[in-house]
Order: sequence, then structure tokens, then C-alpha cells
Amino acid sequence: MAESTPNTPTIDCNLLVAKALARAGVTHMFGVVGIPVTSLATRAVTLGIRFIAFHNEQSAGYAASAYGYLTGRPGVLLTVSGPGCVHGLAGLSNAAVNCWPTVMISGSCDQNDVGKGDFQELDQIAAVKPFVKFSVKAKDINEIPNCVFSVLDHAGSGRPGGCYLDIPSDVLHQTLTELEANKLLDDAEKNRYIEPVKSVSNDDIAKVILAIRKAERPLIVFGKGAAIARAENEIKDLVEKTGIPFLPTPMGKGLLPDTHELAATAARSLAIGKCDVAIVVGARLNWLLHFGEPPKWSKDVKFILIDVDEGEIELRKPYLGLVGDAKKVLKVLNKEIKDDPFCLGRTHLWIEAITNKVKENVSRMEGQLAKEVVPFNFLTPMRIIRDAIIGLGSPAPILVSEGANTMDVGRSVLVQTEPRTRLDAGTWGTMGVGLGYCIAAAVASPDRLVVAVEGDSGFGFSAMEVETLVRYQLPVVVIVFNNGGVYGGDRRNPEDITGPYKDDPAPTSFVPGAAYHLLIEAFGGKGYLVGTPDELKSALTESFSERKPAVINVTIDPYAGAESGRMQHKN
Repeated sequence: MAESTPNTPTIDCNLLVAKALARAGVTHMFGVVGIPVTSLATRAVTLGIRFIAFHNEQSAGYAASAYGYLTGRPGVLLTVSGPGCVHGLAGLSNAAVNCWPTVMISGSCDQNDVGKGDFQELDQIAAVKPFVKFSVKAKDINEIPNCVFSVLDHAGSGRPGGCYLDIPSDVLHQTLTELEANKLLDDAEKNRYIEPVKSVSNDDIAKVILAIRKAERPLIVFGKGAAIARAENEIKDLVEKTGIPFLPTPMGKGLLPDTHELAATAARSLAIGKCDVAIVVGARLNWLLHFGEPPKWSKDVKFILIDVDEGEIELRKPYLGLVGDAKKVLKVLNKEIKDDPFCLGRTHLWIEAITNKVKENVSRMEGQLAKEVVPFNFLTPMRIIRDAIIGLGSPAPILVSEGANTMDVGRSVLVQTEPRTRLDAGTWGTMGVGLGYCIAAAVASPDRLVVAVEGDSGFGFSAMEVETLVRYQLPVVVIVFNNGGVYGGDRRNPEDITGPYKDDPAPTSFVPGAAYHLLIEAFGGKGYLVGTPDELKSALTESFSERKPAVINVTIDPYAGAESGRMQHKN
């Protein structure tokens, strides 16, 4: 810490942190201010960093994680000490599981008072340990630039994930001269850390091409790892050069349009059950892909995994594994294929089987969607929403979706045509992400409308953040499927309604007919209550056109849908 004369310009640690963030290219922060980080947020704003202030660190953390995914740059979450840090762990852990670059910065108690029961005292380094790639406590102001660059660099390199910076309150009050600060910043910038990523060998590429050529029923699977790698053009080249059908994971949707002639989403069971070689790009063989195991997959399928993390390939033990950035690996693979081309034709038996099954399933779904059911089931309003979104053209809105039935039905009905335009519960199946994701999407992609299609339970986790939408005048339309509770109100059998509290509402029930649309009106936004196709169409037309904060409260039959959505076997 500097000893300065009255004429020597000094800066405090709050400003130094803000300078380091700005120097590193950070343009947005999300969080909740309070002791001891309010000045840090204020100083960041003065340096051109936009601070989006939330009501709860949980939603702010979800926003930071989604921002990291959408932009490819670490999203930054700022929290107060103790309980603020604990609340922020929701977003940090979500980033860790989804592999999104995110940095949480928290104030902490004075170092001299640790162990005495200080205000909001917590060993925050220990608390974040299960959820981070890297964490560090800045014990002195001179460590700040290196610490800031380190957490940002670790978060964004290699397999992205969450990182944590702890700044004690006594450090935040330290000062040094501007000259010392600039030297520390310059030195730290010269020593930035980039996690090395392996380059694939020509031999490995040759083995992959040979396996694909020999395959009778190949399939390309890609996920949000390919999306964050910006590999959409390379995936398009691979699909169209080889004629191999493709299957995106839920958040891989849009890297190639759902309407592409080789899209196998509507024939998913056939595609994964019968393929003999699966090229998996930026997706993990976890529960979303049935672990790559029978009976969903053939016991004889050969997996070719392309992943930035060598550990993932070691875990899954595929037929072939290529470690590297998806975009770079596919670029090399495409070049080698171009030099010796091959392509499955439309009359290939495998392509015909996939195409025919897609047509059959789409026709069956469209038949169901064509029925106008009132009171609404899930399909009728979802079809109306789909058509309204398609009508907007390009740039396509970013769709945020959460809920059990709402998200499941939406995944089948709503169409993604552009990359990184779908955000949902993700790898962890996280509920409560909706409003945070909406805010991140609006900030990261200001040219796009954001449309959230939410179950009433999912919406309730973070509903207060509609005030944040209004405060920042973000172009977000939140559509709430209101069926009166988790899965749909009280579905108990008569024999289950017993005991001393039998007159209480069911554990799954909310207040019937809840006026969610009035919540946003309390803050100056626009609310709509709809229960018929014409009312919903009118609300969508008006809200999409105005591009201002709005909530559309859609009344759904409480007996539509199923308990636990498509996860009934888990409940």
C-alpha cells in the first residue's frame, strides 16, 4: 500500500478492481450491491462497465452464467459477503455444470477479524470450492490486477466454467498511487494465463474419416459446447458435405435450423437407436443423451467424441476421441473430407428412414397442433407462440424456456433457426433461471427480442425481477403458462387427502387464477391476461411490436400436461 503526499494522485482498491475489469474487456456486470462492494459497482460504471442490479444474487448469477454462454466472454457476478456469496453459488454452480465462463466476485470480512464472528463472516474460498475451476483471495491491493486477470482467464480458457475472486473489506479500503496502479495493471496484463488446448493429429483425423466412410448409419450430434465454440459454420459444412443427419441437444438447437432437411430431431428415437457411428461434437454423454448406453442406443454404436476437455473423453472411453476446440477440429476434419469427398445421397436407406420418420412424426404433431383446445392445453398456445415467433423473421428472438410440461412441449413445438437463441434449464435441469436468462439475453444481444415461455412455477422463482426488466426497459416478453401450480395444481387421489392438514392446499398447488400480469403493471410494464386463441394472438402481436417489458398470463387447464413432464420415472 502506498504512502502518498498531498499532491500524489491515489486510487482505492474499488477503482483498481474496476480498472482491471475494464482493461480485461469486461463491459457488463450483474449483481446485488451492499456492504462492502457498493463502491466497486459505482466505480465500474464510471469506467463504462454497465452494471445490471438485481433483487437477488441467485437471478444475477444465472444472468452472469448465461451472458458468458451467449457472448463467449466471462459473465461477471458481484455479491456482498456471507449470505450474498452463498446466494450467488446458484449461478456459479449452474455455470460449472453447464461449462459456461463465469466469474463471481464477492466482498468478504476484514482479514483481521476472521474467526471472531465478524459481520457476514464466512470462509468463502471453501464455500465455492465444489463449483469452480479456480479461486483466489486477494490479500493485498497489490495482488488485485493479477487476481482479476487470473479468474477471467481461467473461466474462459480450456473447458469454460466458474471462477471466484474473494476481496476482503480491508483490502477494498487500501489505496496506492495512480502510477503504481498502472504499473501493476501493465505487468499483470503481460502475464495473462491461457489454458493450452491440444491440437489434433493427422492420424486421428484420418481414423475419424475412415470410421465415417465405413458407417452405414452415421449420425452427428452437437450440443451447447459447439455453440459456445461458434462452430455452426463448420457443423454446416460437415453435415452438407457428408449428407449425414444431425441431432442437436436442446441448447444445440439452432446451430443448424430445425427445418434443415437433414435434421433428425423429430426422429430422435430412431436416430440414436439405430445409428452405428455417432460423431458427438461439444456434447456430453450424460443423462440428456442417455449416457450413450443401451437400450436407447445400440450396444454396438461407435462414438467419436470431439471435446475440449480430455477428462471427458477419458471418462466416456469412446471408439475415438479428439481433444480440441470444436470449431478448429471440425475445420481440419472438413478440409480433409474436401480433399477426398463422399456424401450420403437422399436415396441412401438410412437417410430415407430418417426422412420418412421425421415426416411421419411431424405430421402427427401438426395434426394435434391444428386443434384449437379451450380451455387451453399446452399445445394450442404453444403453436400460436411458435407461429408468432416465426413471423418475426431474422434476427430471431432469443427464446428462454423453463418448466416441466411447458419446457418439454416447447422443445418439441418451438422452432430454432439461428445459433444461441435457446436458453433452458440446461444440463442441471435448473428451475428459476428464467428471468435472469432473459436479462442476460437482452443485454448480450440488444438487437434481438427476448421471449420467455415459462411455467408458473418456474416464473415464480424469480418473478420479482420483472421490475428489473422495467427499470432497464429491456425488450423482454414473458409468457407464463398458468395452470395453478407445479405440474398443474391439486392432482391428489382421494385417499391421499387425509391427516391433520388435509384441508391445506396440495404441495403442488398455487393460488388459482393468479394475476401474474398485474405484477409487472405495478412497476409500469404491460400485462395481458389471455384465455382464448384470439386474445393470445392479439397480446403477442402488440407486445412483440412494442418490444417493451411485458408479461402475458396464459390461463391453462390445470389438468393438462403430466406430473414431472417427461421425467415421471424420476419422481
